[in-house]
Amino acid sequence: MFTASIEGLDLRRTADSGQCFRMNMMPDGTCRVLHADQWVSVQETAPGEFRFSCDKAAFDGVWRWYFDLDSDYAPLMARVPPEDLFLSEAVRFSHGMRILRQDAWETLISFIISQRKNIPAIKCCVEKLCVRFGERILGTPWHTFPTPQTLALADPEELETCSLGYRAKYISATAQMVARGDIDLATLNDLDDNGLHDALCRFPGVGTKVANCIMLFGYHRMDAFPRDVWINRIEEIEYGGRFPQQNYPGGAGLLQQYMFYFGKSKEYVLWKEQLSKE
Repeated sequence: MFTASIEGLDLRRTADSGQCFRMNMMPDGTCRVLHADQWVSVQETAPGEFRFSCDKAAFDGVWRWYFDLDSDYAPLMARVPPEDLFLSEAVRFSHGMRILRQDAWETLISFIISQRKNIPAIKCCVEKLCVRFGERILGTPWHTFPTPQTLALADPEELETCSLGYRAKYISATAQMVARGDIDLATLNDLDDNGLHDALCRFPGVGTKVANCIMLFGYHRMDAFPRDVWINRIEEIEYGGRFPQQNYPGGAGLLQQYMFYFGKSKEYVLWKEQLSKE
């Protein structure tokens, strides 16, 4: 066990933000996270005090990086103008959400799966895929995310048993491309944002929205700005069609997550109702 004092981390908001599908809040208030071949259980024992089920070496070597704890989000938040009432409220509502530093391969496959599915359904598919094709993590009932080589060898019909539907053929083809070395996910990080986006769109089933998700969550490109139906709706209602992401270089992606998280909530509806009465 290791206890760390951390400012600006909200486990539930991060787990429920739709960026990661193997981070889950448990009924007892702990948060279980699976990453590569590692796992950790985290609990906030007092405000700003977090108990990790690992030792200090694992916290410093894996989880500090994973939770992006060395990044200070405060300067970005300070750039939000008070006259932008929606964004100011979204920042307040989402405070403590971190942009996780996830594995690029896992993020690629997870967001191919995500198309036309809600978050619980995505989590279910990802878990089925890991149980069916991953390796058991020593001493636990959980499994690693399957490797490109494993998924490349899997029959698409086997993949379909994980409730993947038409996405199974995309995942099979993508895994084969990575396993053959057609595209090296590690060296993609050397590309600029435009180059990375275009390279990711070479994978079957990856369009602009999914590519931006992979860029933000798998490569930590903080200018990536995924647009789905929720963001499009928010942009139309709150910004007349387009959020001014150019005003927030190096952080528009984080603000997009705050907008998404707040815009989907019942609190947003109540906030709009209250505004209309003022």
